[in-house]
Amino acid sequence: MEPYQLRILDKSIVTHDTFAFKIEKPKGYSFVPGQATELSLLKEGWEDVKRPFSFTSLPKDDFLEFTIKTYDDHEGVTKRLGNAQVGDKVEIGDAWGAISFKGDGVFLAGGAGITPFISIFRDLRQKNEIGKSQLIFANKTNDDIILFEELKSILGHKFQNIIENQKDTAYDRGRIDKEYLKENINDFKHQNFYVCGPEGFIKAVNGALKELGASPEALVFEK
Repeated sequence: MEPYQLRILDKSIVTHDTFAFKIEKPKGYSFVPGQATELSLLKEGWEDVKRPFSFTSLPKDDFLEFTIKTYDDHEGVTKRLGNAQVGDKVEIGDAWGAISFKGDGVFLAGGAGITPFISIFRDLRQKNEIGKSQLIFANKTNDDIILFEELKSILGHKFQNIIENQKDTAYDRGRIDKEYLKENINDFKHQNFYVCGPEGFIKAVNGALKELGASPEALVFEK
């Protein structure tokens, strides 16, 4: 399939280093909540630098949205996107990805790893099908929590935060490790586990879940 060249329609601030970009949606374009696509910014020298980003809009929306954490400390696509403006163009391909909703379970996200879950939660809320699903969200500081208010409104008490680097946080302190999972999850054998974050986070959390009795078939993550 030929790639799509699309204009940025809107750019809004989500956190101190995260933006939501609404872009044009090609006619007939489809994706499943949780999926991603390869995106590049059509600026000189960056046209061929593609990175995967998850859709955070709903499939029925008349636009596409990406919620993107930017990293100013190195010259990359996200830093360039942080400086992008309404009217600039991006290029995307078709939708792909292994993350999709397969039933109630525990969602475990590290930092920007929350992004594929945003469309899933928004979709479940619209369908009134949140059910027993819960979210455990790991970040460095309170200010890094993406879409805190929205996730709280969707999940209520089933939204749990753990913070690594802020001593005065009101949330749990530390990382999502085997001990933390054991303390906060009652059932490892009869539900799904959705895991997304940096590569090391995925490997560590999946390993701990398996040790605690989760079936490999119950782990939903991008391989």
